[in-house]
This record gives sequence, structure tokens and C-alpha cells, in this order.
Amino acid sequence: MTPTQWTYLIFGIVIVLALVFDLGLLSKKSTTVSIKKALVQTCFWVGLSLAFFGWMWYENGHNTAISYLSAYLMEWSLSIDNIFVFILIFSFFKIKESSYARVLLIGILMAIVFRAIFITIGAALISRYYWILYIFGAFLVYTGVKMFVVDQHEDFKPEENIAYRFMSKYMRITHEDPNDKFTLKKGGKVFFTNLSVVVVMLSVTDVIFALDSIPAVFAISQVPLVVYTSNIFAVLGLRSLFFLLQGAVDKFDYLQQGIAIVLVFIGLKMLAEIVHFHMPVYVSLIVIVLCLGGSILYSIYHKKKGVPTKLKH
Repeated sequence: MTPTQWTYLIFGIVIVLALVFDLGLLSKKSTTVSIKKALVQTCFWVGLSLAFFGWMWYENGHNTAISYLSAYLMEWSLSIDNIFVFILIFSFFKIKESSYARVLLIGILMAIVFRAIFITIGAALISRYYWILYIFGAFLVYTGVKMFVVDQHEDFKPEENIAYRFMSKYMRITHEDPNDKFTLKKGGKVFFTNLSVVVVMLSVTDVIFALDSIPAVFAISQVPLVVYTSNIFAVLGLRSLFFLLQGAVDKFDYLQQGIAIVLVFIGLKMLAEIVHFHMPVYVSLIVIVLCLGGSILYSIYHKKKGVPTKLKH
């Protein structure tokens, strides 16, 4: 087997075992996840991701490993940004805290399937039409500039979400207390509960975020192994990260600006390749760490405005 095949095999085994461990030992149906438990799970997924970085360095070389770590940090930071929107969705539909874990799990697993499809299509298109990367670069610059000046969280309105409007129009939905059920039967007809609506909305919202993040990862590396693994590790750790940060989202007012600067940098880096200017892979990693770390530190010491700090029912 080639080093890449070995890495894919190890990755598959690690993900299966990690999910069994996470679901079997750390997660229970309809229970509230404490900060301590969320911290343990977050450390578990981050540690696993970093251990995989070490394996990639050993098996595939430092360039591939550094590209993976850069892409993972990019995805991880965007996952933190997702949490703001997830909180708004849970709050709007008044979901019980005991249902968060199960709803997040199903939504995230669905998101992984959609992301895998997008990545496969993107990799196939890039291998055939390399110039698409330059479109990605221009798109990232535009997205980064827009993200820097516009608060995307203020613009997000759950009731206007495309998934919610579609389900409301074409499917039977009930807003009664779901009692941890995804469907209810009334008058001989099956109705989808708010839990089902939220699962679909989480998946669709993640897909929308992926329209920014996946091009960013392709701009960092066009190696499918790097794109797949960094995306999946970041998304799988999103559930525990949600429980860890849901009470502290107001501490990251300027994270969006940090992410925006990174997107602009990565986009310009990709466009620079038109004139055959290539930047070492470690430069991207340094810029990502400095921008994200700097924006988080700046957010802690400089308050901008309030955002939802805790879901209330």
C-alpha cells in the first residue's frame, strides 16, 4: 500500500473507533452535557486531530502535514463561527437543552455526507479545470472583505432560512412539544416536529458555511486527503465545541474579522499563483494562527456588542 492509502485506512479506523467511543461512552440520549464533559470531548477530538497530524508528518511528509494542520485550523475556526448561528436556531425553536446532543449529532453527520459530496465534486472539477482555483481565490477575497464589514450573525433569521421555508410549505410540521421525538402522529397523519426541522436547518446551514470553507481549504491544498481529513475532523469536533462555548460566545466578538483576514490572505495567495508566485506552506499556517489567535485575544479584552450568551426557554 502507498503512504496515502495507509493514511486513508488509518483515518477510517480512527474515525470509526472515535465515534464508537464518543457515542458509547461519552454520550447518552436526552441528557444535558456539562462544561466538564464538553471539555473532555473537545480535548479528545482536538488531541485526535493533532495525533493524526503527527501520523501524516511521518507517513506523508511535512508539507502535506502542515497543509492538513492549516486546513484543520481554518475549518475549526469557521466551526466556532457556526456556533453563533446554531444558538440562534435552538433558541428560535425553543429546543430543550437535553435534546441538543442528539440533534447536533444527526445534523453534523448529515453535514459530513454533504461535505464529502461537495469535496468529491470540487476535487474532480479542479483536476480537470485548474483555473477554477482562481475563481475560488477571487470568491474568498470577496467573502473575506464582506465578512470583515458585515455582521453575518445579525443578518441570520431562522424564520427566513431556506430549509425552514421549504419544510413549512411542502411538509407537515407541528410546533407542539416534541418530547424528544422527531415525528408525531395526529389524526392518522405523521407530522415532523421542531427537532426534525432543526436537524435539517443545521445541515443546510453547515452546507452554506461550507461554500466558504471548502474553497478555502482547496486554496490551501488540492490534495484530496488533506481536504477530506481536515473537514471531517473539524466538523466531528463541532458538537463538543458547541457545549463548551455556548455560554461564552459573547467573548469572541472579533473572531469573524480574524477569519475574514485569513480568507482574504488565502484568496490572494491563490490568485498570486497566476503570476507563478508560490508561498511556502508554513507561511499560511503562521498567518492562520496569528490572525485567529489575535482576534480571540482582542475579543477578550475589547467588547464590541452583545450576542446571545445562553439559550433561554
